[in-house]
Amino acid sequence: MSNANAEFFEALRLLEKEKGIPIDYLMEKIRAAIVIAVRRDFGGKDNIMVAMDPDKNIFSVSLIKTVVEQVKDPDTELTPDEARRYSKKAVLGDSVEIKLETKQFGRIAAQTAKHVIRQGIREAERGQQLQEFQRRNQELVTAVVTRVDPKTGAATVEFGKAESVLPLSEQISGEVIREGDRIKVFVVDVREGDKGPRALISRTHPGLVKRLFEMEVPEIFNGVVEIKAISREAGSRTKLAVFSHDENVDAVGACIGARGARVANIVEELGGEKIDIIEYSEKPEEFIAAALAPSKVVSVEVDEGGAHSCRVRVPDSQLSLAIGNKGQNARLAAKLTGWKIDIRPESGFYGEETEEPEEPEEE
Repeated sequence: MSNANAEFFEALRLLEKEKGIPIDYLMEKIRAAIVIAVRRDFGGKDNIMVAMDPDKNIFSVSLIKTVVEQVKDPDTELTPDEARRYSKKAVLGDSVEIKLETKQFGRIAAQTAKHVIRQGIREAERGQQLQEFQRRNQELVTAVVTRVDPKTGAATVEFGKAESVLPLSEQISGEVIREGDRIKVFVVDVREGDKGPRALISRTHPGLVKRLFEMEVPEIFNGVVEIKAISREAGSRTKLAVFSHDENVDAVGACIGARGARVANIVEELGGEKIDIIEYSEKPEEFIAAALAPSKVVSVEVDEGGAHSCRVRVPDSQLSLAIGNKGQNARLAAKLTGWKIDIRPESGFYGEETEEPEEPEEE
């Protein structure tokens, strides 16, 4: 049996190597399955021992019976005469190990063991996948596109040993993803489902931009410069508010990099998405004025009622710049600051006081 045992353990080692499933885990599962199978054949008693030692190529299944004067339960007891067939020194009260031939516990044990190996592999792979996903939750990962669904546009991607789906809704508008592409995705969340763990991934999430800046700007990675807020309309524009904890380090300059190199790398990764980097301020007036870049701001009047709303005046010539195409600049500034922003031209309120006063009716 030792040759067969050697092959058996070699097969387990191969599984460990190929699937990354620990041999101890597999042996534990097989041992439990064999115990259940043998127990069925021998009266369901709890007197079965399965010995497995891959180092010594030991794999044996035994029944443990107690030596008694008079046998009441033949499944768990035997007489001294019977005991001496297995152990010459056996005396009353001893436990005797009776080794079973593999064929004695039959095909059912082998089938159960196979099933458990398959199930064990599935469970272990699911566990590994969950660990892989959890380790990368809220992180940026580089994934390889393995398939793009021609109907839905959803891209199946692989990273590490894990696989996930990037739906069209989480892809940057206008970008074309093809099989074989290497793309960066942000792991938004990890969920355990019926079919195993699932990673929700995105290229539109603001977290993607945040992680890209952490990778590109050492000052952010080491905590000297902090990203205070991000607002994003993926594929079009992102606003990033940064703050320096060191007066000698210019937060905005660090993010832009020498000759704009750092921010240019991120813009390229995002397919040309525009990025406004502004300086964060604890003073709402300063923060709101900066958030409306690239437009200049003449004044910011904060509503004293505590409603987090304000009125901003900008030069007449820059009104459309402050509001932005389809209101995007104002919308992103409001999202970035958390303030409701009412933008007015410097010269007065457009649309107000432009109507001629009504003439009094003649009697």
